[in-house]
Amino acid sequence: MPLAHPAADVWTLIADIADETPAAPAFIHGDRTLTFAELVESALRAAQGLADLGAGPGDRVALWLPNVPAYPILYFACMRLGAIAVAVNTRYRAVEVADIVGRSGAKVLACAPGFRRIDFLAILAGIEPDALDRLSAIVMVGDEPAAIPPAIERLRRVPFERLLSRPRFGVNHAKTSAPCNIFTTSGTTSAPKFVLHRQGAIASHAQQVARVFGFTAPDTLSLSILPLCGVYGFNQTLATLAAGKPCVLVESYEIDEIARLIARHRPTTMFGSDDMYARLLEEVPGERPFPSVKWAGYAAFNAALDALPEQAEARGLHLCGLYGMSEVQALYARQPVDAAVPRRKRGGGVPTSPLSHVRVRDPESGALLGPGQPGALECAGPSLMVGYYGNEAATAEAVTADGYVRTGDLAELDGDGGFTFLSRMGDVLRLSGFLVNPLEIETHIQKVPGISACQTIAVPRPEGVRAAAFVILDAGAALDEAAVIAHCRLGLANYKVPVRVFAVPEFPVTPSPNGPKIQRARLRDMAAARLSGL
Repeated sequence: MPLAHPAADVWTLIADIADETPAAPAFIHGDRTLTFAELVESALRAAQGLADLGAGPGDRVALWLPNVPAYPILYFACMRLGAIAVAVNTRYRAVEVADIVGRSGAKVLACAPGFRRIDFLAILAGIEPDALDRLSAIVMVGDEPAAIPPAIERLRRVPFERLLSRPRFGVNHAKTSAPCNIFTTSGTTSAPKFVLHRQGAIASHAQQVARVFGFTAPDTLSLSILPLCGVYGFNQTLATLAAGKPCVLVESYEIDEIARLIARHRPTTMFGSDDMYARLLEEVPGERPFPSVKWAGYAAFNAALDALPEQAEARGLHLCGLYGMSEVQALYARQPVDAAVPRRKRGGGVPTSPLSHVRVRDPESGALLGPGQPGALECAGPSLMVGYYGNEAATAEAVTADGYVRTGDLAELDGDGGFTFLSRMGDVLRLSGFLVNPLEIETHIQKVPGISACQTIAVPRPEGVRAAAFVILDAGAALDEAAVIAHCRLGLANYKVPVRVFAVPEFPVTPSPNGPKIQRARLRDMAAARLSGL
C-alpha cells in the first residue's frame, strides 16, 4: 500500500490517514484498540482542553508519561494547537523533572501519578513546591492519588478524561514551520539541552522512514517498547502511524511482559537495545522464538554483548544496526537489511533520506576524510533540528555554516554512501597520537574468563596519555590484574595496553530513554584518583 501524499505538518499526517481509513487501528493498549478516527477525535478534544488551560501556539506542554494512549493523544493535541510537546524522561527524578519543566517554561505538565510501574508520586513529593510555580495546571492521567504531594497540592489539577469531554478545537494552528517537539539530550556532564524540531521535519521524516523501512506492507504491526519520550521510540511509533499501521503500546520494560505481548500480537517489527534482545532470547526458548518479526532495529550499548547479533541470527531474529540522535532524529540511517551480520550489526548505515548527507572530518586539522578513515561525523538533511531551544550559543557550536550537525560521534565512511558508527568522540582515546576506539580494548579484555563487562578511558600519565580499564566481574570471580594486562600485551599494540585495570561493582550511569549511559567523565575522575598515588 503506497503512502498518502506528503504531509506538510504532523497534524495533517495523522488527519489524512483518519479521513482515508477511519476504522484502521492506530494503537493497541491492553484490551483497548484506538482507531485513527478515535485518535484524531480525542486529540481535537484534548486540544480544546489544553487551550482552556492557557496553552496556545508556541507554548510548551510537558509530557511526563509512560507509553499509554494519553501520550499520543496529548501529543497530537499539541500539534493541532501549535504547541510544543516537551518530552520528559520517565526515568528522571525530582531535580531533573523540576529543571526541565522550569527551564522549558512549560504551561502544562501531564503525568500519571497513580501509574503502578513508576512511582511518579514519590518523585513529585521530592520536588520543591516553588519549582513548578510557572505551571498553570497539571493534567492527571489515571486516578488521582489520595495523598497529594506539596509540589502539586496548590496547583490546578485536571483529570485527563475531562479534556476528552471538551468540544473539538476548531482552529488548526499546525503548519510546516511550527516548532513542535523538544527532546532532552542525555548528557553525562551537563544539564540536558533542549533539542527543538518543527512539524515539517517530523512529518517528512516519519513518511520517509515508513517507505524505506517497509512499514507500508499490509501486515505491519509495530511493538512500541521504547519510551515515547526518546527519539528512538518516538520515531519508530510515528513512522508506523505514517504508514497507516498500528502500534502496540508497551508501558512496561519487564521482559516477561514484552515476551507475552510478542506472542499475543505477533509484531512484524520492533526496536530496542542489545540488552533487551539478549534478555528476550533468554526468556523465550526455541529455535525461532519470534517468527513474526521480519527484522528488528538494533542499538548496541553493551560491549559485552558484541556476539549477540550472531546468536540472534542463529535463532531467526534478524537484527539490523541503526543510527540516530535527538539532533537528527532516530532512524536517520540503517544498515542494509540484506547485509551479512558483521556489517548489519554495526551502528550507522545508509541515510534514510536521499536528501541527507554525511561527512567525516579530522578533529584536529579540520580536513575532510575519505572512506575508511575515522573522524568526527557530521550529518545534514531534512530531519535536522531547528536548534537548541533557548541556547543560541550551543546551536552555533553544534551546526556548521553549511547546515551540518556536528554529532560528536566517531565514524568512518564506507565509500558507498553510508558510514559506520564507531563510538562517541568523547569516548575516543587518543593514545600515542592515534585515535583508538575504546570498544577495541574492551572487547579484548572481556575475553578474559571472569570479566563480564569493561569500560576503558584515557588518563594522562608522566610518560604520556595511557588507557585505564574498569571491569565488572562475574559472581565469585577475582581480578588478576597482571593476567589481564598480559592478555592485552599479547593481542594489542603496546600503546593500547591499559596502565591499570580496576574492578568495580557497577559503572556510574546517567538515565536516558533507551537505558542508562555510562558516565565516562566519572570513570576518568575515579582513575585519576586511584592513579594519583602511583
